[in-house]
Amino acid sequence: MLVINNETVSRLLDMQSCIDAQERAFRQLDSGRSIHRPRIDMYVPCQRDDGYYRWGTMEGANGGFFAIRMKSDVVHWPKDDNGNWTEEKYCVKPGTFCGLIMLISTETGEPLAFINDGALQHMRVGGGAALGAKYLARADSETVGLIGSGGMARTFLEGFTCVRDIRRCKVYSPTQANREAFAHEMSDRLGIEVVPVASAEEAVTGCDILSTCTDSMKPVYDADWIKPGMHVTNLGRREMPEEAIGKFDIVIRQGTAGLQMKQSERFQAERGHSPAAFIGGTEAEMARIPKRNPQPGFGGDDPQFTDRGKGADKPDFAALAAGRVEGRTRDDQITFYRNVGNQGLQFSAVGQVVYERALGEGGAREIPTSWFLQDIRN
Repeated sequence: MLVINNETVSRLLDMQSCIDAQERAFRQLDSGRSIHRPRIDMYVPCQRDDGYYRWGTMEGANGGFFAIRMKSDVVHWPKDDNGNWTEEKYCVKPGTFCGLIMLISTETGEPLAFINDGALQHMRVGGGAALGAKYLARADSETVGLIGSGGMARTFLEGFTCVRDIRRCKVYSPTQANREAFAHEMSDRLGIEVVPVASAEEAVTGCDILSTCTDSMKPVYDADWIKPGMHVTNLGRREMPEEAIGKFDIVIRQGTAGLQMKQSERFQAERGHSPAAFIGGTEAEMARIPKRNPQPGFGGDDPQFTDRGKGADKPDFAALAAGRVEGRTRDDQITFYRNVGNQGLQFSAVGQVVYERALGEGGAREIPTSWFLQDIRN
């Protein structure tokens, strides 16, 4: 059994392979050759009086491989003096994190690898956004308007350059030093013009692809900034204003983000950044976790979680790729790709690429598979 760290993942995995692996896996959902279970979180009170412990998992299988991705975080939701409201997290102490992918053979049941999820997580989300742009953005798209300058923003932009001839990116984030560092690094890495700008509106104005990549708990742009011909995609559910839904001519979901379970006091949708979560604690403790922010058509009133609302009728990527629904048919249409839903399947599809390359090229640690087997029937 292999143990594959982030450094090895970064060396072995390229963005185009990440995009291709997801496209193959998503296309096989219709036939049942791929399957996934959406993300579910579990919240437990912790010693922080402004936060919670959160455990999260998601699963998927295709191509002879099963993956479960597991996250262990202490989360909290600070607001700063400028009105920014974000979700922050850590494991043990700020600046360290715990996320693991366990990869298993569906042919034999053998545990194959533990993979640190950091680098792969960023790549699979950026690759997913790029897949939406490949099918929905105008063919002549050249300019990206990017809100956010962290690790996800880097892979989003890299992914867009793989599927469109991107020449320019305007990037905004609240911290000037961060957006300037992003612009310098990504200009050199991608060979395109990346310009730091002083406002979110400046980043959005005149762009062909609008992408948000933040941990914000509230919208980061105004719906009126969206113009004909744009393609829009997101990282988090709360980044986008509710009014945006009325601007989109075409909406495609990556996949099914919710579960068909009725909400209760202990099982709720859209708490914090969680699409679905079981929540422990007293009523007073539970009040720490930000409540859902309804976005009509995007999960705020999703019948996959509740028996009211109209949210889950949007077609998914598998339907688009199979030609059962139309994508963009005119250059003036505004398209939106909801870049969440198939998370577990992403880890299976991309994880197997990393695993197979690690077997061939080396660099991973090896531990005895026998440690994970037993002679007692469970």
